[in-house]
Amino acid sequence: MPRTVGTLALLTSALPFNLALTTVALLRSAVAGRPRPATAAAPRTILVSGGKMTKALQLARTFHRAGHRVVLVESSRYRLTGHRFSRDVDRFRIVPPPQSPGYAAALLRIVKEEQVDVYVPVCSPVASRHDADAKEVLAGHCEVVHLDPDTLRTVDDKDGFARLAASLGLDVPDTHRITDAGQVAAFDFAAAPGDTYVLKSIAYDPVHRLDLTPLPRPTAAETAAFAASKPISEANPWILQEFVRGEEFCTHSTVRDGRQRVYGCCASSAFQLNYAMVDEPAVAEWVRRFVAPLGTGQVSLDLIRTDDGRVYGIECNPRTHSAITMFDGHPGLADAYLTDGTEQIEPLPSSRPTYWLYHELWRMLSRPASAPERLRVIARGRDAIFDWSDPLPFLMVHHLQIPWLLVGNLVRLKDWIRIDFNIGKLVEPAGD
Repeated sequence: MPRTVGTLALLTSALPFNLALTTVALLRSAVAGRPRPATAAAPRTILVSGGKMTKALQLARTFHRAGHRVVLVESSRYRLTGHRFSRDVDRFRIVPPPQSPGYAAALLRIVKEEQVDVYVPVCSPVASRHDADAKEVLAGHCEVVHLDPDTLRTVDDKDGFARLAASLGLDVPDTHRITDAGQVAAFDFAAAPGDTYVLKSIAYDPVHRLDLTPLPRPTAAETAAFAASKPISEANPWILQEFVRGEEFCTHSTVRDGRQRVYGCCASSAFQLNYAMVDEPAVAEWVRRFVAPLGTGQVSLDLIRTDDGRVYGIECNPRTHSAITMFDGHPGLADAYLTDGTEQIEPLPSSRPTYWLYHELWRMLSRPASAPERLRVIARGRDAIFDWSDPLPFLMVHHLQIPWLLVGNLVRLKDWIRIDFNIGKLVEPAGD
């Protein structure tokens, strides 16, 4: 696997720089002193899952610095997550993979042993439904900031999401559930309200999700062949959805009892690597109306605003969005998650756009012409992992967590598509 060996060599070449930066940060903290956590009016123990992901680190820092105790959990495969070394993580625990039959029981055991007051799941796409089921197991032992199972299954299903949004009077593209490729071949595109359609997997698919091949193809035979190339079945349904043209946005909402407490919106892209808050009132109103009946949980939405100003909801991911990194340093974020009656917050006006340095460096290496733009991103933004008062995660993610995963794939002769430093994993075919 030459690519894996080459990537390990590149990461090793960056190690001296990272070690020097970490050393300077640790010395700086030792001399100047580390900021003390706030004194919470009612300190609580917060359980945060998804320990490999930057968004989990962001929430761990938020809760700990607001005066709470943080227990971070992750599955055994990612036990060497760099985030476990954060000064803002009080305890790190290992749990079975979310799809394991013992997952909910393991969470309950940790809740009891660590005397957890609130569980905030930071889910992968695979984990979100299992955390919803675990919510019922944890009921009576701690609060869970996650949608209930029925609601989550509705919004996590692209077809169910479209139906729910339409029932609330919100705009969505024309959407059809597909369980057999023959349904696409037989679809009457000429009579459909949209002129272009795309096929999307309802289940999360890290490979096919980026394929937005326009339908119909030039001939009926090509359309049928394209549909037949997708793994569509009763057990793995897809949707045939009108392709809406316009500007794309992604949003994060934290909702408590139907009231939106946290809201962030940023421009969207297929492989999101940069986050900066944008003010889009029509998008914000669409989101507010949609999340109101959902209860308590975290909701990420993909939307499109057309040239005529209409906003269409494309899909819902009922879990924490990486856009939560835009709230770094916000004094109200912890309370917005944990306390009833708080007002809605958005990223501070002083919030700097977030990026991941090693992604930016790779962009410069792979596309040298993009270097000036990448340098501008770095100059005006903030690395989502690095923190002067908490530098070890930045070192360990890039030089322990990711290399460990690469070596594991090298030993197993397993291929990978790309490295995602944001979610702390190798994106693999048929991955989560």
